Amino acid sequence: MAGLDEKKQLTRPREGRIVVGVCAGFGEYLGIDPNVVRVVLAAITVFSAGMGIWVYLVAWVVMPEEGEPESIMSKWFRGLGGSS
Repeated sequence: MAGLDEKKQLTRPREGRIVVGVCAGFGEYLGIDPNVVRVVLAAITVFSAGMGIWVYLVAWVVMPEEGEPESIMSKWFRGLGGSS
């Protein structure tokens, strides 16, 4: 029952990444092979006139890297608020 207390968090892992770790992070979070996520993302990109690229970029900005407390976007917003 110890596994019930663990909170799953979607992060970009440092190991197993090809570009910035978005697909590896989704694969790890969902418990599937990251290559499946990569193929699905490639299919979305091809069949939706490049929308998969935008999905990937947004995920990169909002997903924190493994070991980091916040994402690129939250660091950026925090930086905007701190400069007055």
